[in-house]
Amino acid sequence: MLRRTLLWASTNPFLAERLPRYGFVKRATRRFMPGEELSDALAAARELADGGIASTLTLLGEHLTADSQADEVHDHYVTVLERIAELGLDAEISVKPTQVGLDFSSEGAHARLLSLMRATKSRVWIDMESAEHVDATLDIFRGLRQEGDNVGVCLQSYLRRSLADLEALLPLDPSIRVVKGAYREPPEVAFPSKGDVDRNFVKMTALLLMARAAGSSATTIVATHDTRMLAEAGRLAYELGVDKRAYEYSMLYGIAEREQRRLALNGHRVRVLVSYGAAWFAWYMRRLAERPANLWFVAKQLVR
Repeated sequence: MLRRTLLWASTNPFLAERLPRYGFVKRATRRFMPGEELSDALAAARELADGGIASTLTLLGEHLTADSQADEVHDHYVTVLERIAELGLDAEISVKPTQVGLDFSSEGAHARLLSLMRATKSRVWIDMESAEHVDATLDIFRGLRQEGDNVGVCLQSYLRRSLADLEALLPLDPSIRVVKGAYREPPEVAFPSKGDVDRNFVKMTALLLMARAAGSSATTIVATHDTRMLAEAGRLAYELGVDKRAYEYSMLYGIAEREQRRLALNGHRVRVLVSYGAAWFAWYMRRLAERPANLWFVAKQLVR
């Protein structure tokens, strides 16, 4: 019930307009993001790099309505890539397709993402959004994969279709970031049970690692804070003979920091998603929905 309430809140325009005005809400977001400006994200990426942890930078915001807005996002990410190169950071970018125009032009979204791929040698990640965007997003990914190998896509284990989507993508030797997912979807589209979501997550991770063990260059990004699934991914990789440097663990900024450091010290590749930007409300509600226990942190900020 709490998770459903948080997901409902993430889509409520009234709450999105009012709640961010309150100081305690802004303070609570610091759990998950270093600040709203690119400079904040770059500083966090520098600090992570000093600890042997790579990063992925993502500008918050989605569902734009005009080409001019999508062009602004594209140009912003070009600047991000330039700054990453100047600073010598091991950092990538992750872009929501609706940020670059998917809602009104899949061709425009494809062109902007291709431009970003050509502006860097590092991977450009395509985020996965709500279920209605999956087909168009995967079509864009397939087209971009023909243009180069520095592109990856996110798949969500809470969607019933995702295992079949992954199987269909494997011949492309794809870079896949496996996440659980946190959009509001009906039960016929997404597993309502956490246990089913977790089991599908492990199945998808195993499928990618088995492909790698069989000679594929498919890249597996295990994106979770669940220590059981982190351990299961490590066990599977070990049993399949997949080198620990051939896959990555991905976590959110500010979450499970001790585990991030432990994995990095043990020779694993760890990459932290650093989010920033003013349009953080919907994203923040989805982060709370992923783990409602984080509401205790918010409550402490309110008391303070």
